[in-house]
Amino acid sequence: MEFGDVGVEKQGPVAIVEMRRPPNNFLDVDLLANVASALEALDQDGEVRALVLAAAGKHFCAGGNLKQRLEVEATGAKFVPAKRHPYKEARRLIATRKPIIAAVQGGAIGAGLGLAVFPDFRVTCKEARFSANFNVIGFFPGFGLTVTLPRLIGQQQARWLMYTGKRITGEEAVRIGLADRLVEQDQVRAVAVEMALEISKNAPLSVQATREVLNAQWIADFRAATERESFEQNWLRETNDYKEGVQASAERRDPIFTGT
Repeated sequence: MEFGDVGVEKQGPVAIVEMRRPPNNFLDVDLLANVASALEALDQDGEVRALVLAAAGKHFCAGGNLKQRLEVEATGAKFVPAKRHPYKEARRLIATRKPIIAAVQGGAIGAGLGLAVFPDFRVTCKEARFSANFNVIGFFPGFGLTVTLPRLIGQQQARWLMYTGKRITGEEAVRIGLADRLVEQDQVRAVAVEMALEISKNAPLSVQATREVLNAQWIADFRAATERESFEQNWLRETNDYKEGVQASAERRDPIFTGT
């Protein structure tokens, strides 16, 4: 099964949903839509009871492709966002019913962190890096992270990661509750599948019902948060600090922010 650049492989009652944009798996509305379509299709597959969200290449998801945006704008053209809004696709993701384990073998940065956080569990390794780097580029945290990140690691830890944009290792992620299992890098996906298989031994209808009740409030909060995030991102995108932040990131230098 394939959904654009997202492939699906079944291993008994477990389906591996793999993003195939190596090495970085940069996130955009098309990739989000393809992942959502794969998850929705698997919701209708009675043979599948649990899912693993994985990625081909070096990184799980390195966030949005800021370099591509700069290249477009360097031609004198204005960067035009996709007609579909990424948050509409993100809401499709969180509305799916079956348990998901994320296999995070590399970077989960910015929006990629949001993609890693929405599943039920995360398996990672010491080589992985996690960062909510939005403020580093003068932008507002996205993908519902203002809700999902505090839910996982608490308000104070989430504030620190979002305010500073610092990168943490897989070891630190497990220590603070951002990830659940720390294994060798070449075992990340296999252990995620093992966890999915353990879940799949139980009665699927009761597992899905339990998940639905556990997730009900944060799904409602996610929808509200993404509405506010979208508003904040729209005006911040027009600021000089955002333009400087994106440029500095592409040039791998420290930004010089002016508060304008």
